[in-house]
Amino acid sequence: MSNKLTTLKTRLAEKLGDAIVEDKLEFGELTLTVAPDRYRETCFVLRDDFSFETLIDLTVVDYLAWGESEWDTDTSDAGGFSRGVEAVTAGRLRFGETVKAPTMDGPRFCVVLHLLSVSENRRLRIKCYCEDNDMPSLPSVLPVWSSANWYEREAFDLFGVIFREHPDLRRILTDYGFVGHPFRKDFPLIGNVEMRYDPEQRRVIYEPVSIEPRVLVPRMIRGEEETNTDA
Repeated sequence: MSNKLTTLKTRLAEKLGDAIVEDKLEFGELTLTVAPDRYRETCFVLRDDFSFETLIDLTVVDYLAWGESEWDTDTSDAGGFSRGVEAVTAGRLRFGETVKAPTMDGPRFCVVLHLLSVSENRRLRIKCYCEDNDMPSLPSVLPVWSSANWYEREAFDLFGVIFREHPDLRRILTDYGFVGHPFRKDFPLIGNVEMRYDPEQRRVIYEPVSIEPRVLVPRMIRGEEETNTDA
């Protein structure tokens, strides 16, 4: 299998040239990072010239606060380990509180595709970083693979990546009036508002979040001989 992937990697480099920003062959998988301005063109080549006729999955990775952690794991005791003093993301903040977003030296959002060639029995991962962190966008690959339709709508809904020329880019999982994109790292885990049906008003109403956020701290589980108080 590794020889086949090495051959495929060489052929892709020859065919795509500078469209490939980086290629990695690790853990029996080949991953290509492609330039944003060559994204759709590369997808057509992979389908037509390399028989990757099936798009298995399309998703997005948010690299905000990549490599940072609010958990202090260097020291621990019988009670487990504690979290850092400063919050890295908005996940554990209370309603109305904010956290200063980490500065990004490079692209924040990366679109990831997983392709399958049924005829050649091989798989390929494609990564493409959006150039604008404030308004991330890439061309839609719906003209290449029809299965990209709902995948791109889901990525837009949850991460806010705009897929240009998509014929029907609407939210698909959240409400039409939903504010924000819930899979972004700076979106609070408890949400911004909560909703319920009011029988008196006979309609759905939105209210401030009543949930108190908490972080479950991993505890050390001792053996039976250590917890037996009768001994």
